[in-house]
Amino acid sequence: MAYLPLMQQRLVEGMRRYRRRFDTLAGPLGRLGTLEVRLARSVEEVKRAQRLRYRVFYEEMSAVTNVRTLVSGRDRDPFDRFCDHLLVIDHGEDGQTPEIVGTYRLLRQEVAQQNRGFYSSGEFELDKLVKRHPDRNFLELGRSCVLPPYRTKRTVELLWHGIWAYVRRHNIDVMVGCASLEGTDAAKLAPYLAFVRQIAPTPEEWRVRALPGLGVNLDHLPDKAASELKAMRGLPPLLKGYLRLGAYVGEDAVVDRQFGTTDVFLVLPNERINQRYINFYGADASRHSAEE
Repeated sequence: MAYLPLMQQRLVEGMRRYRRRFDTLAGPLGRLGTLEVRLARSVEEVKRAQRLRYRVFYEEMSAVTNVRTLVSGRDRDPFDRFCDHLLVIDHGEDGQTPEIVGTYRLLRQEVAQQNRGFYSSGEFELDKLVKRHPDRNFLELGRSCVLPPYRTKRTVELLWHGIWAYVRRHNIDVMVGCASLEGTDAAKLAPYLAFVRQIAPTPEEWRVRALPGLGVNLDHLPDKAASELKAMRGLPPLLKGYLRLGAYVGEDAVVDRQFGTTDVFLVLPNERINQRYINFYGADASRHSAEE
């Protein structure tokens, strides 16, 4: 029992650090009409982002809930506590309550190494990749979702603008993360999985395999000869966005039965980013700057 006060003290101090870190977050990263992109500034805003994720992942899609998640109405895990949460907020008309309509979870390498590591390391050998590139600064992207009415070019454009501004601010060299295709039957998804692997294969220096026993090798999938146009149209917008930016696709996919998806691993070094997107957003992320 002597350890209980000490444990309580550490828990309280941990919560204080969690709340204090929001005080250091900067202002808006960009604006487009009534939409604003910025980082969450409070624990309550993180909870609102988690409720948005619940609506998309559990109510709209096929994620399998548990009692804790069902009762809270929030998609959450231990990584939320130390990640930054990028938000797209619709301010609407004057007097309207601002609504969080999109979110992305951002985990910097230095933060991951001080805490639980990277989330994607639960499926892929990401740690090996990081060790092979000790001179590079990695950022993991994850938990992306947008409300259905806002799944438009404007919202996606603003999300990527926020990510690019964040990358520039923190001197990020490489973006990594999983992109998901809905469904857990790799055979049915084979035309799309094989397609993304064929058009964006990962060179040796950026290879990331699935953890032993988890992977479905994309290079060995049966080729069902889906046309390029059909395959591209059938991909989720997020994955299409990564491919257009210039991301590499790893050779393995992992079935995530909790979320009802099949995940592929993406690696996007800065030098690989399509120059037209850098020109579009601005090398200094100024296209949709908060001053507009």
